[in-house]
Amino acid sequence: MKTLFILFFIFLSFYCFSQTTGFNPENKVVVFKDYRLNILQRKEAELNNAILKTKPHTADGYRLMILNTSDKAYAFKVRAQLLKKFPEQKPYMWYANPYIRIKFGDFKTKEEADVYKKQISEMLGGANIYYIAETIEVAPDKDFTPENIQ
Repeated sequence: MKTLFILFFIFLSFYCFSQTTGFNPENKVVVFKDYRLNILQRKEAELNNAILKTKPHTADGYRLMILNTSDKAYAFKVRAQLLKKFPEQKPYMWYANPYIRIKFGDFKTKEEADVYKKQISEMLGGANIYYIAETIEVAPDKDFTPENIQ
């Protein structure tokens, strides 16, 4: 009885192979899908590209160290002056006990930062301003492609 049972399963296993060429002689997989999936895929890709074009990205660059003081009123005054005079750049202000520090701008090169460094130094009466190498925010260009994201 055992041998009959084993022989039955051996012969049955010959018919259970999944890699047969009975239905498809070219050995290709045929996928049946709704045509709307291609439209959905294209719309999703366009939406992702639109989001990536508006989102700021990071890169290595420079910021200017403008101020390191414990005088809160003076720090807010300098920040307000920077915002008023240079609205295209962003001042970064934070409190590191007991000092308030202000960094300024997102510059890819020191040459870009040098223009602002001279103007801000004159605005603050000849104050010393330093370059700081940091990770900066970079707005994507008009010819942005998602493949060149860092």
